[in-house]
Amino acid sequence: MSGGSDQEVRKVRVLFNPKSGIGTSIEDVRHALQKHWDVKGVDLTYQMSLSKEDGLEKTRRAVEDGVDTIFVIGGDGMVNSIGGALIGTKTALAVLPAGSGNGFARHFDIPLDMQKAAKIMKQGVRRAIDVGFVDDIPFFVTCSLAWDADLVKGFEEFPIRGILPYVFAGIYHWFTYTPMKFNLLLDGKEELVLDEPMLLTVANLTEFGGGARIAPNAKADDGILELVAAGKPDPIKFVREAHHLFDGDIDKMKSITTRRFKRMEVKRERGGAVQVDGELLEMGREFVVEVRPEALEVIVPR
Repeated sequence: MSGGSDQEVRKVRVLFNPKSGIGTSIEDVRHALQKHWDVKGVDLTYQMSLSKEDGLEKTRRAVEDGVDTIFVIGGDGMVNSIGGALIGTKTALAVLPAGSGNGFARHFDIPLDMQKAAKIMKQGVRRAIDVGFVDDIPFFVTCSLAWDADLVKGFEEFPIRGILPYVFAGIYHWFTYTPMKFNLLLDGKEELVLDEPMLLTVANLTEFGGGARIAPNAKADDGILELVAAGKPDPIKFVREAHHLFDGDIDKMKSITTRRFKRMEVKRERGGAVQVDGELLEMGREFVVEVRPEALEVIVPR
């Protein structure tokens, strides 16, 4: 496990998503950062991320301008898109959570209160973390391949954000999702056949979002991804056992299959949805999920 190192931050760019899941305003952001970051020796500038494409372009320009740190004010989707553009660069990613699930922030114990987060991040450390990839598409928290991906379709149709829409979308797609067979090859050695999994998630970090810990033993810099799979349990039994997701002992749930791997070749019966850090993709029948160790610089609490 690699350790973090202190580094004086001198040129910081803030990218703010005005459509973040919890309705954060630019005034909230400025107020949170002013005391601890807008200080002598720090060149702090603000920019709006008006769309994914706009955010990516501004991130690329920031890297070219020699920005040391980019602060993302948003949820896991924005962390994914901006962080993806920083892979392999010397610019570090920092996060003030302002999304619905905030899986990235929760893993690193970044407070969900913006004032507290700004303070604790000022004393944070710079370190390198692993990045997962679905073919050439990066993810930092999780990617999901079965019902756990399909429910994102329902969530995206809700006019509001938060945990409650996820719950409703999950219940609806629990009954409408058609399971399929998966053939997995792990690290070129182990063949794993899953007949009709409902849950099929690959985790780089511990969190599913919203406090649910899908892979409580996941580490950010061990060069390993965690596979968590489960069939379709009896609904009443599932409700009774759901607390294990939030207690950090998901392995106590019945019919859970877990594996650890660096590279996984996926073959499934049909193409369909893949969830990547809360964003929905449509992918074909075959693809590869793999890890690139310590590919992204971040600033996180000590």
